[in-house]
Amino acid sequence: MSSLYEQNPSLLLENPEIAEEFKKIMVYKKFPKGSLLCKAGTICNHLYIINSGITRMFYFKEDKDVTVHFCTEKDSASVFESYVKRKKSKFNIEALEDVEAMELSFFDIENLLIENPKFERFIRLFVQQLHVNLIERINDLHFHNARERYEKLFAKKPELFQRVPLKHLASYLNITPETLSRIRGNTTNGNRVIL
Repeated sequence: MSSLYEQNPSLLLENPEIAEEFKKIMVYKKFPKGSLLCKAGTICNHLYIINSGITRMFYFKEDKDVTVHFCTEKDSASVFESYVKRKKSKFNIEALEDVEAMELSFFDIENLLIENPKFERFIRLFVQQLHVNLIERINDLHFHNARERYEKLFAKKPELFQRVPLKHLASYLNITPETLSRIRGNTTNGNRVIL
């Protein structure tokens, strides 16, 4: 496979052979705004490839919810620790908009890999990309200040600043809503955030 696939593992689904096999086990799902795709305290049995809408992953700490991740179109949403280890999730996944997604069951993927071991490479590349994303997230929190975190998120996912409430963006950036408003006010190309 080409280096394009190596750099963008999600594009492997565009490989006809892999796409055909995954289509057999994908289920189309719709989730209304505010519904949970995964609930804390349960095992996350599914991986979702988002067709439209936004989800956020969050947990509760001292009666406040803390946002740790957003997924938009073409992203994959799941609580991977729960999904892989078959243990109860610490996180919720909420639909911030009406969401349409393709659902993949853990058990269906396991059976597919047993029947087609050559697809293990796809899973390995996919997991490697998840690991890289996690390291980038940790680096952002530990080595970048609030403005730098804001600018990186804006550069990577500008659509969030039009579609996600301020309080969730601030939580994700590990700053207060007031600090986020101040940063945006001092940024020439800052976008409007839903309040």
